[in-house]
Amino acid sequence: MTHTAPRFLMSALALSITMAGAVFLSPVQAQTRSEANPTALAPAVAAPVEASEGRARNIILFLADAGGVASVNAASLLACGEPLKLHIQQWPNLGLSETSPIDDFVSDSANGMSAIMTGIKTRNGVISQSPDAVRGHRDGTPTKTLLEYAEEHGLLTGVVTNMPITDATPAATYAHSNDRGKWGEIFPQAFSPRFGDGVDVLIGAGRRQIGEQMAETGGSFEALSRTHRRPIYAALDQAPATNARPVVVADEIDVRAAALRALDLLQNSPKGYLLVIEWDAHTDDPRQGLRNIADLDRLIAEIEGRVDLRDTLMLFTADHSFGLQVDGGTRGQDVLEGYDAWKASGADDEVIRLKNVLVNRSHTAEEVPALAIGPGADQVRGYFANTHLFEVMMSALGWTSDADLTD
Repeated sequence: MTHTAPRFLMSALALSITMAGAVFLSPVQAQTRSEANPTALAPAVAAPVEASEGRARNIILFLADAGGVASVNAASLLACGEPLKLHIQQWPNLGLSETSPIDDFVSDSANGMSAIMTGIKTRNGVISQSPDAVRGHRDGTPTKTLLEYAEEHGLLTGVVTNMPITDATPAATYAHSNDRGKWGEIFPQAFSPRFGDGVDVLIGAGRRQIGEQMAETGGSFEALSRTHRRPIYAALDQAPATNARPVVVADEIDVRAAALRALDLLQNSPKGYLLVIEWDAHTDDPRQGLRNIADLDRLIAEIEGRVDLRDTLMLFTADHSFGLQVDGGTRGQDVLEGYDAWKASGADDEVIRLKNVLVNRSHTAEEVPALAIGPGADQVRGYFANTHLFEVMMSALGWTSDADLTD
């Protein structure tokens, strides 16, 4: 097979999906959707197959934490009543990203996101440090993140998450630590960047826990804000529209509102921007996890309508996979049939057995989807290590990593 053949096959697949019939939505699923969100997920409309030549000025990375192939499929079944109906499933460029750390088969979010952001696999529990780190005991060499490269090149940067802003996935964009649990040490790093002026827009949850950990080391939000002359707001609506570099650490985050605020601010950049948006997709609670994927997909479609795909690379992936499988079900029925009874029972077993879905509530080693559209997206194809995604984004921006310069 020639090198061009895989691209032809992927484009043909995207075209066939585009020409598929209208979304079938059963009454059960329609009710489920309307209860989840009054602005129910619209039928997926195939994204245009944009040329992926040229350089990217902007990159938007969407990270569904634990959003493996099976979970993305199940989210389409839950939200749309049919497979292959999510917006991202219409993107023309796709591959499978292998997520393991250097020593194990199964990754956590720390290694998984660090590999994507730095191009270097490390150990579980370690945040953007080289694999000679020993979790909780010894630092490794800080590995330069894509966000730090962006700051060095003068781009505006933003990180948005529904999780604590110090959790492993968002932390891997701006911090370096030998232990993902050291939140009191991780958060202040956003205010003392190694390159540029640090993250411009930082919005996430975890206010109480982060505050408690900083207090253990004699720090506080107030002291940090005062030292760096940068307010740390407790809610998104407290951050005035005039603040071009807001930091919000709240108890809960409306990801859509936060992401759109961040996008509006970053699009003012004269040189371009990097925006990372995380939405948790763990299916310990299968309905919540799958709804989060569907909500993220709807947000992706909305953001795609606000950017120019001629200069903006949009990339969707996950940091690791999760133990969910759809092993039954009939069109017209709720794929999560039996969920309400399970939830009402208060069961906290390691394995959730619904009629059509099995969840073992653990990270797994399967590859995760990587989907892309925009300049550089054609490099997302086939099987690859998750470190390849760092290379894709660097190449799309026309940058060379420091490691390549010294080779």
